[in-house]
Formats: sequence, C-alpha cells, structure tokens
Amino acid sequence: MSTQQNIAQNNVGCGTGRIVGCRFSLYPMSDQFVSIILNAINETNTSKVWLESDSISTCVRGKMNHVFDVVQSIYQHAASSKQHVVFSATFSIGCPGDTAGDSYMDVDDTLCNEVSYDQEAKAQFALYPLGEVNYMDTIYSAMDIAEKRGTFAGGVHYASQLQGYISKIFDTLQEVFQATTKETNHVVMTATIGCNSPSEHSKNSENSNHSQQATAEKKGDL
Repeated sequence: MSTQQNIAQNNVGCGTGRIVGCRFSLYPMSDQFVSIILNAINETNTSKVWLESDSISTCVRGKMNHVFDVVQSIYQHAASSKQHVVFSATFSIGCPGDTAGDSYMDVDDTLCNEVSYDQEAKAQFALYPLGEVNYMDTIYSAMDIAEKRGTFAGGVHYASQLQGYISKIFDTLQEVFQATTKETNHVVMTATIGCNSPSEHSKNSENSNHSQQATAEKKGDL
C-alpha cells in the first residue's frame, strides 16, 4: 500500500473522535529546570488522563475538562517557583486516528486539581478551525469570548494576546476551544503562556521610576 493510500485510510473518520489532546513543553528559565518540571508534573493529579512524556514534550489525552485541568495545574505549579516560566502547547480534537487514551473518556467529570497558585501572566494563542470555510468568523468569535472575559490584550501577527491571572487565561482558552468544537469537528489551537519575565519586571520598574520622577518634579513646581 502506498503512502498516499495509508494517509487516505487513516483520514477516514477524521473529526469523529471527541478525545482532546494537548502536547506541551515547559521552559523554566532556571538552573533548577529539571526539578521545577518534574515537581510540577508530580504535584498534579493526572489519574483521569492519558499522559506520556519524552525528552522534548509531554502529551495529555482525555476529556476536555480534564486535559485543561491537568495542564493548568502543571503550569501553575511551575509558576509557583517564581522563576520565569514559559508554557508552549498545541491542543487538538478530531485528529484522524487519535485513539490512544480512549479508555479515559469513560471517567466522571469531577476535576482532580484545585488552583494551588495564581498570578499575572501573558499569553498568545492561535486558533485553527480546520476545514471551516468561514474560519475568520470563528476566530473573531474567539476574540469576543476573550474580550467578555476581560483577558483580551489585542492582536499581533499570527496570534491573539491574552493577559490576566493564569486561571483566567486557561478559562479563556478552554471556552474558546470548547465553543469552536461546537462549530468545527477538527480543531487545533496553539498557546504560549509566560510569567515572571525579567523584561516585564524591568518595564514595571522603569515605569515606577518615571512616575516617581514626575511626582518629584511636580512637587518642585509647587
């Protein structure tokens, strides 16, 4: 059987599976990156998802609510290190041939992880409603969801920006993803989240110094 025939055969039923997958990598900008990553995973209850890690990334599969619950918990545990930590992920549903972890679709909907730590973060995400003719309408709807949640921070080339507490950012991403799956069978969403960036601290410090200088100059004029 040729490669093209194999691909065609694997594509039969594309978009029929409702298992959600997320492949992500965690990047702590610290000499202790190994312990930060391992602790974040070990401190998270992953009993209701299929999980597999390799030398580059970690893949989580299962029900949508449990997949988002697990990856959010892992990132929040990593962020609690107070180090500059970046999370880069690809979420997918309806991928042809995606059956690994099907057994976890029978678990109940009770979440296993509570918000252990929360703080301000920034994110960029891109939405791909595959096979959707009016895909831009779907993307605009995603922006509307973020605006209503108060996390939308504008558009950049090839992505939309989010800002707010980590929990609010993940809530936005999950609502966007879930709303899109109601309109499109095969959906892919990429997301990058960062917190404790030195550039942000430097910017905040610079703004604070400018404010203090302006206040001092104003007092001098009185």
